This record gives sequence, structure tokens and C-alpha cells, in this order.
Amino acid sequence: MNRSAELTYERIDETALMATRYLSSAMGAAIYFVGVVRGTEGASPISTLEYEAHEEMARHQFDLIFRQIERRWPVERVRVVHRLGAVPVNEASLWVEVIAPHRGEAFAACQFLIEEMKRVVPIWKNPIG
Repeated sequence: MNRSAELTYERIDETALMATRYLSSAMGAAIYFVGVVRGTEGASPISTLEYEAHEEMARHQFDLIFRQIERRWPVERVRVVHRLGAVPVNEASLWVEVIAPHRGEAFAACQFLIEEMKRVVPIWKNPIG
């Protein structure tokens, strides 16, 4: 399985990521998920989310999640780009790409990745009003 996790302080460029998307003759499904900062955290309005991470541990945890995905689904590629630092409302904080032979596998792997990432990857967010 082709896999990568990137932590960046740069703006996530969805157009550039789509231009470098993975293509394969065996792929039947491509899932692209973009997580965007919304204007509220709970019931409070915000203008920005500030993300910080323990970067070395985050990369390690992503690797463990990728291994779990590899054991459970016949996924060809998993790619994650997570933005760190200040991310304003309406900008992307997360990009996920999952490529698999079938849509069910791709959706399941994508959802698993996002839920596990939120549960175990040491990336924290701080809302700023």
C-alpha cells in the first residue's frame, strides 16, 4: 500500500493535491475528504482554530493506523495532509485520499482513518474567538 502522512504549516492546496492524486488500473474508487474549519466550536463562534501536534509521535501513530488499514482492506493508497498552526474559518485543516478497488472498502477505510486519527494521533486544536 502506498501511504503518506504530512503535517504542514502551509495552506492546504486542494487543487495541487488533486493534480498529484494516485492513479492505478486496479482502482475502482477514490475518496477525497476535506475537513474545513467551521465558524463555531460547540455553541461559541470562532474565527480560527490553532492546531498543534507532537509531530514525531503523530507520524508514528499515522503509521500504526495505516498498518491497521492495510490489514483490514485492500486499499492501494492512503494519504493524509493535516495543517498545523492557525487555520481560519472556511479553510481546510485536513485532506484525506483513499484509493481502493471498490467504494465500500474506500469509504470504510477513510472513515476508520479519520476516527482513529481523532482518537489517537496527538494533534490538538484550540479555538480562537
